[in-house]
Amino acid sequence: MKHPSVPYAGFSIAASALILGLSGCTCAPRAAVGQRLERRGDEIMVCGQLFHTGTPVVLWTDPGGYDAYRVERRFSPPEQSSWEASSATLQTPNRYGLRDVADPAQFERVRGGGWALPELQRTVDQFVIHYDVCGTSQRCFRVLHDMRGLSVHFMLDLDGTIYQTLDLKERAWHATKANSRSVGIEIANIGAYPPGDATLTRWYTHDGAGLRMVIPGDGGVRTPGFVARPARPQPVRGVVQGQRLEMYDLTDAQYDALIHLTAALTQIFPLIACDYPRDAQGALVQGVLSEEEWEGFAGVLGHFHVQQNKVDPGPAFDWDRVIDGAAELRGVRSRQSARPR
Repeated sequence: MKHPSVPYAGFSIAASALILGLSGCTCAPRAAVGQRLERRGDEIMVCGQLFHTGTPVVLWTDPGGYDAYRVERRFSPPEQSSWEASSATLQTPNRYGLRDVADPAQFERVRGGGWALPELQRTVDQFVIHYDVCGTSQRCFRVLHDMRGLSVHFMLDLDGTIYQTLDLKERAWHATKANSRSVGIEIANIGAYPPGDATLTRWYTHDGAGLRMVIPGDGGVRTPGFVARPARPQPVRGVVQGQRLEMYDLTDAQYDALIHLTAALTQIFPLIACDYPRDAQGALVQGVLSEEEWEGFAGVLGHFHVQQNKVDPGPAFDWDRVIDGAAELRGVRSRQSARPR
């Protein structure tokens, strides 16, 4: 696999703090035996190490988290949730695997003892963005884990809560050929449809304050009483994979959380460029990349860039808001902002 040259930009103070957060600085005073270490609640886990993001994160080990390591189905009745009861519909008890390793010695090392962070940083160079077509992260985990036997590293709920279901050292099953080199996120959104499709009218309504999403039941959304309103009040239309589609935008809370996560990931993994696939004019590529283009791309991309049969994250997704926001957080310039205007 060929990687383009991606410089590791000079650190700003904020970026340096992001990496140093909980990465094992030896200058800290020695903790007393049995002393409890408090988390802030914004950390993601990479090779067993915690890194701050600046936005709320619920790990799979936390109360209310979603654990993709567990074999049993999360939302089935207990007596029907075991692997024995699930094996008729699921092919394997595992929903994840080992990232591809070409060197036999490294393979033996990582399959038996896990990944060292520098090894993973040389392997992961893509961040793949999906919408979940489920509407909420709770429903997303139920579909992926309980029904389809799949996984994703992160889920981003309507209120901006990020759920991490696996350590990033694992190969989650979310984007076919990109799984081994990527980190994936499923964003809670019901998705994009041909104009006139009735799905959007079932999931969105108007109240006295404007447009809002209809959340089935309590939806499992972590923020009590949260009202999900799209960042833009009208459906957004556009062409993806040659299809004319419309969808409602993400919430502002989702964008803010995704900006912070993107900044963290592009800082932790220096091969993930803080940019998306662009054509010769610098515009977003609105369809699948050729095999050569995909092989050579390292950065942030949509599911539709990986697979011809996918259109997520759809026409409403504001790529520049995410990329420019993440670059600003890191104190670097995105390719777009650096380009002459």
